[in-house]
Amino acid sequence: MNAKPPIQESIQMSGGFNIADPAQVPRLEGKVSETEWAMRVQLAATYRLCAMYGWTDLVFTHISARLPDEEGEHRFLINPYGVMFEEMTASALVKIDTHGKICQDTSYFINPAGFTIHSAVHMAREDAGCVIHVHTPYGMAVSAQKKGLRRYTQMAMQVYDDLAYHDYEGIALELDERERIVKDLGTKSLLMLRNHGTLTLGKTCGTAFLRMYFLENACKAQIFAQSVGSEDKLIEEPEDMGHKVYAQGAAAFVPGMGDNLVWPGLMRKLARTNDGWGY
Repeated sequence: MNAKPPIQESIQMSGGFNIADPAQVPRLEGKVSETEWAMRVQLAATYRLCAMYGWTDLVFTHISARLPDEEGEHRFLINPYGVMFEEMTASALVKIDTHGKICQDTSYFINPAGFTIHSAVHMAREDAGCVIHVHTPYGMAVSAQKKGLRRYTQMAMQVYDDLAYHDYEGIALELDERERIVKDLGTKSLLMLRNHGTLTLGKTCGTAFLRMYFLENACKAQIFAQSVGSEDKLIEEPEDMGHKVYAQGAAAFVPGMGDNLVWPGLMRKLARTNDGWGY
């Protein structure tokens, strides 16, 4: 039997859940380091942005952010299981280590599948400051296609060379899948989880979000384009054009470039439509 995340063993499924309203969770500002609080605010905003753009699956996907090591241990923040993306707050986020241990006082627990996928990426990649994993209809539809993402659009070509694939192994509850996720991801920053969904990473929440924006819209455009029927009615650009467009657009994903170009505007938009993530 393959190993399972230790936190999974601690969840008592028979008694039902009483998930706290995140607005009622004690505020953590001033009780954690300034660095941790700033990351909590950024990550909570990322959850609400994903909700704004429709990249949610009720409570069943995850976004995580790595914190500075504590006592020689990698630590990262992830969503409390049962809290909707659109209501996420900085104080509700849960701090865990790479063993699945919750490292703070909280009444929440986490989704074991989120621990498996996100801990794998954070442990392996120093540039994985933020990891976004979603199950959107368009991303899942493309993940089920044998040829995966196609070079049908400029947006697809801007991420095509940075996209890897991981074959489906069932719900991600078994810890030994982590090494295969890491191997398949390699040095790339976007991952198509076959028959499952999509994943992006970045040094910042803004970069990871921007990569997901491009990937999600590339998948959406592909499904729309394929609605005409047979492939002979579509134009797929050759590989050399794909490489050219990828190189042309690469600056958008350099930390401090594309994220700073769009992130402040996204924060203003979020403040107008769904304020309160910084609680």
